[in-house]
Formats: sequence, structure tokens, C-alpha cells
Amino acid sequence: MLSRVADSLYWMSRYLERAEHSARLIDTHLNLMLDMSADSSDQRWKRVLACLPLQSQNAPPIDTQGVIEELTFSTRNRSSIVSCISAARENARQVREQISSEMWMQLNRLFHEVKRARSEGPGAVQSLDFLSSVKDGSMLFQGVTDGTMNHGEGWQFIRLGRCMERAMSITTLLDVHFREFWRTADASDEAADPLEWVGLLKCCTAFEGYCKVYTAKLSPARIAEFLLLDGEFPHSVRFCVERLDSALNVIDDATHRR
Repeated sequence: MLSRVADSLYWMSRYLERAEHSARLIDTHLNLMLDMSADSSDQRWKRVLACLPLQSQNAPPIDTQGVIEELTFSTRNRSSIVSCISAARENARQVREQISSEMWMQLNRLFHEVKRARSEGPGAVQSLDFLSSVKDGSMLFQGVTDGTMNHGEGWQFIRLGRCMERAMSITTLLDVHFREFWRTADASDEAADPLEWVGLLKCCTAFEGYCKVYTAKLSPARIAEFLLLDGEFPHSVRFCVERLDSALNVIDDATHRR
């Protein structure tokens, strides 16, 4: 496989995973705002910005609308939702012959949905339907990819990009959250700020998965263990790293080079 083709497949996958992660963070924090004061809301959005690879030249004002605009529709920010989906589509366009027609149609559909929402203005994001469409569209693309593309070298590069972006996103999220909320006394006790820890789990689609393993008692140490070391949960760091290793080994075997 040509290196430019592998590069496009890898980044197409990473950008889509990043867009889905951003949409989930915004969605989760908009819902948590309903139970928070204005002061804690400002701090929450600062935390969201710290969790995402913000790449605009000027930091957005710390207000709900300004942050949402920056993370969704800002073209200055190369990691905004619209920028990520546009970049994913452009990478896919360059390798049309390597992906299935169903993959291209799904990604193109998602691109036009986001473009239409952008033309409607910032108020479109306040409707959680937009954020749901981004999350659902990205997950649907993953399913279409797994169901319609040969699971050869190209598919492995797509899996590589998804797992790399996911592992980095989860570790950054954990780092930011624990830096602010970790208390040594809470290491084996129930979390002192349960709503914040529920929010962390929901940002990783992990609340139900965590409860199935540890019950609904929220312990920071157990949350860290689950999100870092669980071998069965798709958004744990261990799960992602093991899939990274598997993909690299398959690519190694196919190319006879490390």
C-alpha cells in the first residue's frame, strides 16, 4: 500500500473519532449544566477546552455559546467538529478507490448534515439532535466500514487511527479530570463529587459499563482502573492499546517491515 493512501485512511479515521469525542463531551456537559451553578459552569467549560486539542490562534471567551461555537463550527480551530468532518471527507475523497461506496456515502451524508447545521447558526447546536447526529453518524460509519470493507491492510490503518485517537482522548480526559477532582482520601471511598464522576464516565460512554463491573458506587480509584485497564470495554486505554498492537502486527506481516 502506498504511504499516502495509508496516511489518508489513518487520518480519515482519527478525524472522525475526534469529532465524535468532541460531540459527546459537549452533549454531556450541556446536560450537566442543568444541575450546576453559573460559576461551576464556567469552570466546566474551561475543563472541556483543556480536554480537546484546541488549535485556534485565540482562546474563545469562557461562555457557553462562545465555547460551543469554537468547538463545533469554527474553521479557525482545526479540531472543531466541522473541521474534523471536513478533513475526514477530504482524506476519504483522496482514496475513494480504497474504501467502499457505502463508506463514502455515509461520510458524505454526515458532512452535509454538519454543513447544513452550520448554515443555521449557533442555535442549531443547542438542539441536542445535532450532537446526536454527529455521534450516530460517526458510529454508523464505523459499522459500515467493518461490514463492507475488506479487512486487509487498509482496514488495519483505519483501525489504527481510531484506536490511537481514542486512547489519546481518554488519557487526556482522565488527566484533566483527576488533576482537578482527585482527593487522596477518596482513593477507596465513594466519590466526593458524584455528578462530576458520572460526567467523566458518560464522556467515555462508560457509565453503564462501569456499573456492570463495579455497581453504581462511584470510586475514583475504580473509575481510573476501569478506564485505563479494563480489557473488554472498547473505550478503555488497555483495550485501545491492545488493538493498536494487533493492527501494527498485521501491517508488519503484510509488509515484511516494522
